[in-house]
Amino acid sequence: MKRLLPFLALLILAVSAYAAEPPSVVATRNLLAVQRDAWNRADIDGFMQGYWHSEDLRFAGGDSFRSGWQETIDRYRKTYPDAAAMGELDFDLVEVRELSPEAVFVFGKWALKRAQDAPHGLFTLLVERKDGAWVITRDHTSAAEH
Repeated sequence: MKRLLPFLALLILAVSAYAAEPPSVVATRNLLAVQRDAWNRADIDGFMQGYWHSEDLRFAGGDSFRSGWQETIDRYRKTYPDAAAMGELDFDLVEVRELSPEAVFVFGKWALKRAQDAPHGLFTLLVERKDGAWVITRDHTSAAEH
C-alpha cells in the first residue's frame, strides 16, 4: 500500500489540475483530440467537423489564406489525397487559454509522420462556441523549413 500512495497522490493532482480547467478549455482539448483521431484514420470529412461550417471560417498558411469551410476542405482534399499523404498527426498543445466562456485561444506544434518525410510546424487557433458547438473559426498554420 505504501508504494501505491505516491501514485495515487500524483493521480489526484493530475485529475484536479484537469478538472480545474474551464469547460471551454476542456471542450477545446476534446475537439482537437477528435480531429487528430479523424486525421489518423485518413478521414478528412471527420477532421473538418472541427471547423466552423461557415463562409466566415478563415484558414491561413504560408503566404495565403482561404475563406470558408468549402474552400478549406477542398484545399485539404487536394493537398492530402490519401492516407499516405496524410500520414500520422500528432501535436503538442503549448497554450490553451480561455478568452471568454465562448472563445478559446490555442497555440501549439504539429507534426506528421509519413514514409518519405516528417513535416512539422506551428499553429494558432481561435475556437468558439457557435450554435452550441465548439468549432475552430480561425486557423493559422505554418510549416517549418526543411
